[in-house]
Amino acid sequence: MDKKSKKKILITGGAGYIGSHVNKMLSEEGYETVVLDNLSKGHKEFIKWGVFEKADLANMAEVEAVFKKYDIGAVIHFAAFIEVGESVKDPELFYKNNLKNTVNLLEICRKFKVNKFIFSSTAAVYGMPEYTPIDESHPKSPISPYGRAKLMVEEILKDYSDAYSFEYVALRYFNASGASMDLDIGEWHEPESHLIPLVFDAVSGKRESIKIFGTDYDTDDGTCVRDYIHVLDLAKAHVLALKYLEKGGKSDCFNLGNGKGYSVRQVIDMVKKVTRKDFSVVEADRRPGDPSVLIASSKKIIKKLSWKPIYGLRQIVESAWKWYRKKEKLT
Repeated sequence: MDKKSKKKILITGGAGYIGSHVNKMLSEEGYETVVLDNLSKGHKEFIKWGVFEKADLANMAEVEAVFKKYDIGAVIHFAAFIEVGESVKDPELFYKNNLKNTVNLLEICRKFKVNKFIFSSTAAVYGMPEYTPIDESHPKSPISPYGRAKLMVEEILKDYSDAYSFEYVALRYFNASGASMDLDIGEWHEPESHLIPLVFDAVSGKRESIKIFGTDYDTDDGTCVRDYIHVLDLAKAHVLALKYLEKGGKSDCFNLGNGKGYSVRQVIDMVKKVTRKDFSVVEADRRPGDPSVLIASSKKIIKKLSWKPIYGLRQIVESAWKWYRKKEKLT
């Protein structure tokens, strides 16, 4: 097949953190990509592979123009707002952007007969864990509009798959972290709400201290335990999911986590080891709605797609710290 007749992979939200890493990995694997992003949250500096089309999923004419311009073979859908707290304060924003705009995209996929779809979902679909590690059959009881919108999209995808010639993979992320090893791209949220970059802010003096919210949880050191997964391991899962659909794989949902938990205190201690710097740590009261432990069971994707997480906490923190220092020079 010559290059011109090769179908392209459309990556919505491809200028964002995870989307850009998936774009890079797909390009390295020989795929031709089209990044669709409105740059409201993403960074144009991260679009280093494929072609870029600035468009907004709320504007169906803009998106249809992209589908007309390129022969799209599959869609990987990242474009969404991610701040859980913000979703509680302004649910309308999240239901419009994360739910309604996804339905717009699906309508266009059907119109142009694009029937392979990979969805960026979240562990937030589960809500408060009834048991850990959390597997895919765990009850779905999201406690935020963010989690509810993601679960609604999963239900819509299932309905589409049952009714139409349409196959999808929904990937439920736990705590994405780390950066590209060559430091091309990395984590860059504005404002930043993820633990590891916030700890780096304390290392660099951008903030006076880092707060630990709750030290009386039922864990080994009393602080919350979370499942941190390197963004490169996440990206690899998307590549494998795409190949699975290309080979005729049926619609499915998979957890994406390391299967290991690290406490807030362990993460802070690892940052101190990697950076060789000390900083102020303040113990504060628990935040409402924070479960003690959130750990994924990724047995299903390991078995079905032969995916395997490679990177542990040290590699996550090391790559993230190198990227953080580079980003500080960029901004």
